[in-house]
Amino acid sequence: MKTASIRQSVTVNASPQAIYKVFMNARKHSTLTNSEVTMTKKIRGQFSIFDGYCSGYNMELKQNRKIVQAWHFQEEGWPEDHFSICSFLLTEKEGKTRLSFTQTDIPAHKAEDLKQGWKRYYWEPLKTMFK
Repeated sequence: MKTASIRQSVTVNASPQAIYKVFMNARKHSTLTNSEVTMTKKIRGQFSIFDGYCSGYNMELKQNRKIVQAWHFQEEGWPEDHFSICSFLLTEKEGKTRLSFTQTDIPAHKAEDLKQGWKRYYWEPLKTMFK
């Protein structure tokens, strides 16, 4: 299977601690995505987002600094046993947070949709949440 990667960054008017909590707290993540979310804060702990559309597990967690997760999407053409790797790096800069995002091992034919999806369903709502 041919794969692709996404690299994006966004600056949010909040601390790295606040951003980390949004991603790792089920209630806050649910508010961000307007969906049902289950989330654990343990390595190998599983999560489910967007009412089960996305699921996966935590690979690396450095509180308030870094989240690395394996994500699976319920998408046509996405192999049932395939995970892409999403990395969220949080860096404080002048009282704001620079979120650097990388997603690797995406089935190539899904990359453009996911690229737009991260902007629409994560980065824009995150910026709105912390105006």
